[in-house]
Amino acid sequence: MAPRRQTRSTDTSDQEGQQNTPPTGRVDPMVIQLLNTLTQQTAALAQQQRAFQQQLLEQQQQHQQHQHQQHQHQQHQQQHQQAAPAVTFKSFQAAKPPEFKGSADPVEAKAWLKEMEKAFALIEVTEDKKTEYASYFLKNEASYWWETSRAMEPEGLITWARFTELFLERYFPDYMRDQMELKFLELKQGSMTVPQYETRFTELSRFVPTYVDTEKKKAKRFQQGLRSWIRSKLAVLELDTYAAVVQKAMIAEAESDSYMREKENKKRKAGIPDKGQQQGSFQGQANKKLGFQHGRNTSFRKPDTGNVGQDNRLLTGGQQGLSRPPLPECKTCGKRHLGICHRLTITCFKCNQKGHYSRDCKMGIVCHRCKKPGHMIKDCRAPATVNNMIRAIEAPPVVNVQPLARTYNMSMGEAVRDSDVVAGTLLVNSIPAQVLIDSGATKSFISETFARRLNCVMKPLSGVLTIEIANQDRIAVSSYYPRCEIEILGNRFYVDLLPFKLGEFDVILGMDWLTEHDASIDCKNKRVTLITLEKKEIIFRGEKQRKRFLTMIQAKRLLRQGCEAYLAYVIDIDKEVSKLEDIPVVNEFPDVFPEELPGLPPDREIEFAIDLVPGAEPVSKAPYRMAPVEMKELADQLQDLLEKRNY
Repeated sequence: MAPRRQTRSTDTSDQEGQQNTPPTGRVDPMVIQLLNTLTQQTAALAQQQRAFQQQLLEQQQQHQQHQHQQHQHQQHQQQHQQAAPAVTFKSFQAAKPPEFKGSADPVEAKAWLKEMEKAFALIEVTEDKKTEYASYFLKNEASYWWETSRAMEPEGLITWARFTELFLERYFPDYMRDQMELKFLELKQGSMTVPQYETRFTELSRFVPTYVDTEKKKAKRFQQGLRSWIRSKLAVLELDTYAAVVQKAMIAEAESDSYMREKENKKRKAGIPDKGQQQGSFQGQANKKLGFQHGRNTSFRKPDTGNVGQDNRLLTGGQQGLSRPPLPECKTCGKRHLGICHRLTITCFKCNQKGHYSRDCKMGIVCHRCKKPGHMIKDCRAPATVNNMIRAIEAPPVVNVQPLARTYNMSMGEAVRDSDVVAGTLLVNSIPAQVLIDSGATKSFISETFARRLNCVMKPLSGVLTIEIANQDRIAVSSYYPRCEIEILGNRFYVDLLPFKLGEFDVILGMDWLTEHDASIDCKNKRVTLITLEKKEIIFRGEKQRKRFLTMIQAKRLLRQGCEAYLAYVIDIDKEVSKLEDIPVVNEFPDVFPEELPGLPPDREIEFAIDLVPGAEPVSKAPYRMAPVEMKELADQLQDLLEKRNY
């Protein structure tokens, strides 16, 4: 049923509104402005409310999408875990991770951790298995360390992070990091090439990441370690990247090497000798022996057999030799050149003779073998004496020569000091002889001087035996002394001896005699063990080096024990000595200064001494320009400092 229309009431309200509405011309402007402001604020609030509702709706949609993606990821992981088999130790071992045996090199320790982490990522090892798998590859000292460290950790699973922390504390502690940092800061190219320097720089930069955390810092640090001439060339380029600095440095070094090779080739074509040849032969010979080649900035590098420049130089030299005849050889310096030899104008500062430098002068050089001046032992042609090496060669009638046999002849003092031989005094045919037992000698020898004292008949050899000495001279031996008797601790042994000119030793027993009697030499204890025909073991002890000097502590101890000590001095009798009569004052007391001491001073009943009064102290003297009060104050301050230091 439709409501009734209330016409009367509506009309009444309209009349009331018309009565209450003020006239238009009387509205306050402030009210109108206030109404407009309220209207604008209401509209802004409504707009903000609509934007907030829209943002809230978008967040709800994003949250729902994230939950949906996370749910799908979990389902994918569950499916992957169900499909993929579990990682076993056998599959991890198939990756062939390296072993670590406890090296003291921090680089090796860090590299082992890196390799383990790469193997973990490749096989996808779980966190609970990493420590167990990695500890299996710790060997030797590293394995012992882990057993001890594992026992000190609480029961349960040890994470890989904890294992890494313990491992670095043991094999890469803080002081090693400081050392690697110092090595990095002090790294210079020096004699290295740019690739070698770059490799070393990369190796050390791993331990100091703070110095190379940006490209600019890394490039600047690398450039500072280059050689000065390379660094000066790169400075004008203002390079900011590490790769650019390395590339430009390699180019600069390669260009320098190419320029030096081209310069050397031009010198060879022009016939100009190198600086090394002008400076003398000594430096060149030394460089050849060491196998080094002089390069730029006084650096040395090993010769490269595959260097194209060297092949070009060899080819150039060959073509040059074919194009023109060789230069005549100089009789003064031994080199090939034209004109007057420059050595004829050289004067030695030692002997004042021309033709050689002072470094090549033979004045003052004495041969230790023949005791003659003018040459060294390596150039000596004198016959074999002491310290010569003797070689025995069996020489049959035909030209063929049997293998060389060697023996080394030395003095008694050298044999006592040497740990490889045994020397002593033995009876040879009932005559005392100085005998050297040397396993380096294949034959046994006897001195020609000592052989004359033996009551033994010399017999000829079946063939000629040639003795070759160190200076390539050969001495033929055609006879020997058979069945010479050697007595050791009451036991008799027999040996065939070859006569030869020896030094201090009378007899040298070589391997032929040692092998016959099953001998063994104990070089450390200087003794030889022999087996007799009756299978009896005989031990011969050689002479050991006796001490010729005493320490001051030993001398004082011996003096306290009552041993006598003598003071000896050497007088040069050829030198003119001032006479007693020519020395003033001294000539008045001839009884006090005799020419020779009558003997040692007698033992006195009372030793000379100055007895002090009990409680006596040294005389106290005030320091220069310091009053006693100041001295006391200084002593108090020093005492306070000493007490503080003790605390």
